[in-house]
Amino acid sequence: MDLDAFRWLLTDDGQLLLATASRELQDAGDSLATQTRLRRSAAPEQVAVALTQATLRLRARAKLGDLADRMYFTPDGLEQATRLRVAEHRAARLVAASAHTLVDLGCGIGGDLVAAARAGLVVAGVDVDPVRVAVAEANLAALGLPGAVTVADATTLDTTPFDVAFADPARRSARGRVFDVDGWTPPWPFVEGLLARDSCVKVAPGIPHGLVPAGVEAEWVSDHGEVKEAALWSGRLATTDRRATVIGDGGLATLTDEDAPAPGEGGTEVRSVGGYLYEPDGAVIRAGLVTAVAAGVGGGLVDEHIAYVTSDQAFRTPFARGYAVVAELPYREKALRAALRERGVGRLTIKKRGVDVVPDQLRKRLDLHGEQEATIVLTRVAGHGTALLVRPL
Repeated sequence: MDLDAFRWLLTDDGQLLLATASRELQDAGDSLATQTRLRRSAAPEQVAVALTQATLRLRARAKLGDLADRMYFTPDGLEQATRLRVAEHRAARLVAASAHTLVDLGCGIGGDLVAAARAGLVVAGVDVDPVRVAVAEANLAALGLPGAVTVADATTLDTTPFDVAFADPARRSARGRVFDVDGWTPPWPFVEGLLARDSCVKVAPGIPHGLVPAGVEAEWVSDHGEVKEAALWSGRLATTDRRATVIGDGGLATLTDEDAPAPGEGGTEVRSVGGYLYEPDGAVIRAGLVTAVAAGVGGGLVDEHIAYVTSDQAFRTPFARGYAVVAELPYREKALRAALRERGVGRLTIKKRGVDVVPDQLRKRLDLHGEQEATIVLTRVAGHGTALLVRPL
């Protein structure tokens, strides 16, 4: 989509065609049939831009909920946009830190600008792409939110007039995802400079702990069990070294390195499997806070290198999924098949960690046909391969 096509979409005729495309696409669910009908009353290029936008809005609902139906997107902008609940959490942290103004350096389609503006911050965004700037500007206007957006190179701006600078460096190129931080746009040296002041930088969840500058808080965030991002908080915004934040139906919960036990304290030891097994959330694992979960459930680790926790007690915790341990099954494949067939298992969920097993391939080789459903965990316990029959709590 070029800038002229997007500007036409914002006209009365464009809005009418977009509304029609959205309605017909939702009712029919067939983009080709909808395209054919729309071309009876509009030019092919106009139908293409309206239908693309209607399709992106439907896809964006998973990230942005009801707001998606009023917003505008580009395909890459939607892919890079932050989930609304995650962006709202970040904005709430800024408000709690008494921040009033925010500059978004590389604002994309404006998802983070929207969340910050909805939280009451005065926002400004810049991006080098005129189309993304136009989309971000339109999104603020569509939602009735104040804010300024302009075309500019983030690396040339003076951010000192703003309380907080936010950046989400692009981690994709024409060849795909970029894992080397020096290949980000803007690159890592710019990020390091930004982190010398009150800033927040969204980075990939796989960022090595050793890359985080001293005095900067690294926060890993998951939404309904799926790790979405890491965020680096600097200056007065940093309140700890490492944090895991989990967002679910019940709200938000957070663990920090201050919750982790010291070496030798409860939760750090390797112990035998008890009556319950806990699978820490991905954000907890990324933050290196598995022992904090172990301490919280009065348990220990099944192996010093494996992110499973065991306990003799049943707990409900937002930081891990819990299982009752029903039995220890044979780890060898032939004996495991016999044990599962004896129990009449036909539908099998296989969870694994720390062992060289491909669940789909193993399930096929086991060739189970019973009426019962079961879950097994394949892992190492004190260095030895182990199969556990478990029941989700």
